[in-house]
Amino acid sequence: MRLKSLSTLVHSAAALSLAAITALTSPEAHAQGKTELLVYSALEADQIKAYKTAFEQDHPAIELKFVRESTGIVTARLLAEKANPQADVVWGLAATSLMLLDKEGMLAPYAPKGLEQVRPTMRDPRPQPTWVGMDLWSSAVCFNTVEAARRNLPRPATWADLTQPVYKGLLTMPHPASSGTGYLMVSAWLQMMGEARGWAFMDALHQNIGVYTHSGSKPCRQAGAGEFPVGLSFEYRANKTKKEGAPIDIVFPKEGLGWDVEATAIMKSTRKAEAARALADWAVTRKANELYAKNFAVLALPSVQEQLEYVPSDLDKLLAKNDFGWAAANRDRILAEWSRRYEAKAEKK
Repeated sequence: MRLKSLSTLVHSAAALSLAAITALTSPEAHAQGKTELLVYSALEADQIKAYKTAFEQDHPAIELKFVRESTGIVTARLLAEKANPQADVVWGLAATSLMLLDKEGMLAPYAPKGLEQVRPTMRDPRPQPTWVGMDLWSSAVCFNTVEAARRNLPRPATWADLTQPVYKGLLTMPHPASSGTGYLMVSAWLQMMGEARGWAFMDALHQNIGVYTHSGSKPCRQAGAGEFPVGLSFEYRANKTKKEGAPIDIVFPKEGLGWDVEATAIMKSTRKAEAARALADWAVTRKANELYAKNFAVLALPSVQEQLEYVPSDLDKLLAKNDFGWAAANRDRILAEWSRRYEAKAEKK
């Protein structure tokens, strides 16, 4: 099941990845004598430009080339490339995904400068960590108030509320094999409720799902546009969608929020270790965290924390208990079972 899943996901990312790899032969960069780093990432597309620009201002001798896709596709591609790795650095991928790569021996241990300032819960705990966190993202529900009024839908307050028959066919959420946001939700439900109750909850939720998307952002965008009244997504996209004027309320279900950490790691196979370490060092700086703060409510450096307009300042108190080790170790098993039960409503690729 895992091999079949990997094959499907890698095929989806192949064209984009090959285009990005081809771009490495940039004649301008070669003429200027720059070191080019190939960065695999699940960062939002509208974040990458700002992060790349700021890093290259501080390191003009290094040029970053990005291969960007959803978490599951990036993870699958990295694992599929194990025998012939292409990436130099992974910047902005779920910690649970990086733990899988670490288990395969694909990551280089490195303690970036300033590591002592990073939250202990947002890094590999070893003295020479293989991954170091940037920010934390959590699940959130985008609820279109205009559509809700038109359809006489109640505002949900809990995950359990979303299983009410009144929402039948009106929910959208991310596919957990493609999207890190989707997987952190599924993992959280199984950990919070226990596996028997967790699967029973998802069975009931499935009755109300219109489609499982291959993007963590898309359900909130769909809700904002009124395509679906309710979209299960994550707090950055929810905050941005509401800030841009969409008629949504953001719901943080009372039982607890699924969450994961976006993190940075150096590939053991890189031939550009010095430049890769420069990026790993920069990723934990105050300057980098100030950029992360524009998008996320919980940062690796707590001293830089800012409040997003529509996200609670105490978001960290709403997070469900999350055993990263369990989530990573059981990922293949959980995804196989999820697919067996719910794949029929997956969005076409």
